[in-house]
Amino acid sequence: MMLLAIEQGNTNTLFAIHDGKDWIAQWRVATETTRTADEYAAWLYQLMQMHGLDFKIIKDCIISSVVPQSLFNLRKLCQRYFDRQPYVIGENTHLGIEIRIDKPREAGADRLVNAVGGHITYAGPLIIIDSGTATTFDVVGADGGYEGGAIAPGINLSLQALHSAAAKLPRIAIEKPARKIGKDTVSAMQSGIFWGYIGLIEYMITSIKAEYGQKMIVIATGGVASLFEGATDSIDHFDHDLTLRGLLEIYKRTLARDAS
Repeated sequence: MMLLAIEQGNTNTLFAIHDGKDWIAQWRVATETTRTADEYAAWLYQLMQMHGLDFKIIKDCIISSVVPQSLFNLRKLCQRYFDRQPYVIGENTHLGIEIRIDKPREAGADRLVNAVGGHITYAGPLIIIDSGTATTFDVVGADGGYEGGAIAPGINLSLQALHSAAAKLPRIAIEKPARKIGKDTVSAMQSGIFWGYIGLIEYMITSIKAEYGQKMIVIATGGVASLFEGATDSIDHFDHDLTLRGLLEIYKRTLARDAS
């Protein structure tokens, strides 16, 4: 079994291949809503060739996307170049968990995939923090049910907004400053952005735990989660493979459902 998993966020799109035992290759490309199926194929073909892989090895495809405008072309990529009707989170897949929010259809595919990936890895109720274009805080019950959560602007989005809206503030890179009190504009911005986000994360974790009323394990994942490693004791685990693990599990659950 060679599975092509596609995980599309607002900023990046991850393509990964699983051979039935391990993830044998992973590549990222910037998410662009105008990118066509043929453009995806040309890019992916070259990367697979560099790894000694061929399109013919792909036997199934699964897609998680939060960008509706791009889903059409990702679907066409699977149909045209791999001769497969892809499994799409939210359409023809079996999550195997309850979605306990007022409007289940509004739950983001990425948040549901993370809930599945977290539940099969960690025991007990969870808080999953996914740091990307947005920073999401999701609550997963002890039985794996998705309980809802919170959405805040991502750290890069906030930094971009600060630069765009304030004429004298430069564009800077995100770094962990040693001091909270900046001595120049750049260090002051770095402090406010970085430590401000640590404050956001720690406050949200404390508040969610108090509201939920149970002991919870806190997991961090996402493209910029590594920035916060070593900066806070509020996060129990940094798990950069959480989403892929969830996609693989959903694929297996869907196959089991279809076979029954």
